[in-house]
Amino acid sequence: MDKKSELVPIGAAAKKAGVSRQSLQYYLMIGLLEPTEITPTGRRLFDRKGIDRAKLIKKLNESGYPLRAIRELFMEGRTDLKGAESE
Repeated sequence: MDKKSELVPIGAAAKKAGVSRQSLQYYLMIGLLEPTEITPTGRRLFDRKGIDRAKLIKKLNESGYPLRAIRELFMEGRTDLKGAESE
């Protein structure tokens, strides 16, 4: 499988991450997440790493971290995706 075939659109990425499409769009809007690729028609595509990051955001938010604090953690480089991958 080539890398292009591993990219999924926002709806599928949200489903795989266990969040709503609106939540994923909000994560994008506030800078918590970036699409892996944007097609010439404007479709946002995500790879496994992006999906795992969305899972981590959800997990941290559910454990009491506000999204602003999560963003600060990401900016400081203080997060590790290994915990989210196993969930």
